[in-house]
Amino acid sequence: MKDVRPTSGRVISALFSILGGKVEGAEFLDLFAGTGRVGIEAMKRGARSVFVESVKSRADDIRRNAGESLVLSLEFRRAVSWLMKRDMKFDIIFADPPYNSGWCDTVPAIPNLSALFADGALMVIEHSAREPLALTVNPNNLEVMSSREYGETCLTFLQRMT
Repeated sequence: MKDVRPTSGRVISALFSILGGKVEGAEFLDLFAGTGRVGIEAMKRGARSVFVESVKSRADDIRRNAGESLVLSLEFRRAVSWLMKRDMKFDIIFADPPYNSGWCDTVPAIPNLSALFADGALMVIEHSAREPLALTVNPNNLEVMSSREYGETCLTFLQRMT
């Protein structure tokens, strides 16, 4: 089991400052949730969060800390399929895959991921500043809106092009 790398307080503060009023009342999906810290912060700001964490012990910890929220202990692609089959839609999709593993380009390229996007949805990918997001494969028609660096961490904001 890989060590969890919790999102730093500085990055969380920046993320929610940028998201601003979009969080209250939003459907928030926390992919590669780890400790669940980001999704729980979204809940504190008025969102309804769904968590995906493949490591069962971590998913169990999130269940204990996130109240009645849905927590899926599934591999990322299986979780996306599960959510799509239930026609779940999200206003904000946050993904924090393992750094320097190729996941930052894999996540936005998952076929039919855009089926989880509510109208005007925003996707945020947290990744290593040393692993820039390339979007060389883009089946979901996503566009990079902005990218912000915080030391070793980068937050890249994407939206679906219409």
